[in-house]
Amino acid sequence: MHETTRLAGLIQERISDTLSNHRRNLEPLGRDTEPLLDEALGFLSGGKRFRAQFATLGYRAVKPLDLAGEVTPEFGAVLDAACALELFHAAALIHDDLIDRSDTRRGRPSTHRLFSAMHQQHGWRGASEHFGLAGAILLGDLLQSWADELMQAACDAVTDRAAARAARAHFNRMRSEVALGQYLDVLEEQQPVFAEHAEQLERSTRVLVYKSAKYSVEAPLLIGSALAGANEAQETALSSFGLPVGVAFQLRDDLLGVFGDEEVTGKPSGDDLAEGKRTVLVTLARENLPTTHRRIFDDLLGTDLDPSQIAILQRSIRESGAVDQVEGMISRNIARSTAAVNGAPLRPDAVASLTQLAERAARRSA
Repeated sequence: MHETTRLAGLIQERISDTLSNHRRNLEPLGRDTEPLLDEALGFLSGGKRFRAQFATLGYRAVKPLDLAGEVTPEFGAVLDAACALELFHAAALIHDDLIDRSDTRRGRPSTHRLFSAMHQQHGWRGASEHFGLAGAILLGDLLQSWADELMQAACDAVTDRAAARAARAHFNRMRSEVALGQYLDVLEEQQPVFAEHAEQLERSTRVLVYKSAKYSVEAPLLIGSALAGANEAQETALSSFGLPVGVAFQLRDDLLGVFGDEEVTGKPSGDDLAEGKRTVLVTLARENLPTTHRRIFDDLLGTDLDPSQIAILQRSIRESGAVDQVEGMISRNIARSTAAVNGAPLRPDAVASLTQLAERAARRSA
């Protein structure tokens, strides 16, 4: 736990230093840019840092790294890669909130709502919503650019050029997969009707894997291990561990998106239902509902729901048995991930930490 706390502190310090350096370099643009830069720091303060932790453990699974010791150039490269993932994640969340028209994130106004409110407070010309949209797009783009710079700095600091190229390739692929996974998610919400169950489950699973699961766990592990010079067997083991953990992570997220406590998650309970998310949870629930209930469920999903309607949908999902099915899927994926690293050519201390972190990611309440 001490190492985890220190890593979180180092990550926050590295992020703050990165943003401060950019702010200093951008001073010639004047004070009008300050709200954008302030929001960057505010959005990146705190968080669970799962991706940064998995990247660091990916490195440690291949090569020793003393998290309690001095921040050597080698350690600094790992921190840069971990911070790059956190900046990329922040950009993805900002754009995701915009796409989903979410009002809140982590208990505070989402970025586009923040800039929209700023427009209204100043009484500026034009539409406040459009200003909010523009501000969120631009901040997300800015954070992606800075994430890319940090990842390049990490790769430049590694003396093994093959390792640097491998890490960069994993990072590049991750960015493409997230963008296309996000598009697939948006596309699903536009379909007039659900597909037949088997096809819909495949489509919902594909969104889960490419929008979130791979970039939440598998990609950070592969990036970290690549920087350490991982061989093919080590990458295969970490990939086989990371993907099921990422699936379990997102399945938990889907449960929290329907049943989570707003005071804990920072998002309204039932938010995914109002947005019409065709998650694995929703797909399983629909299959188990009687025909009449399914029609009511479909008519309500993705509409402007009041609290009583959210409660109806939540009750339908619980009574369908879908929650138990998803909990079972989470447990099976965690068991699959543990089996993937048992006896793998990875450092035992890192494997123990990975299995503990996987449990935390899959069983979390926020």
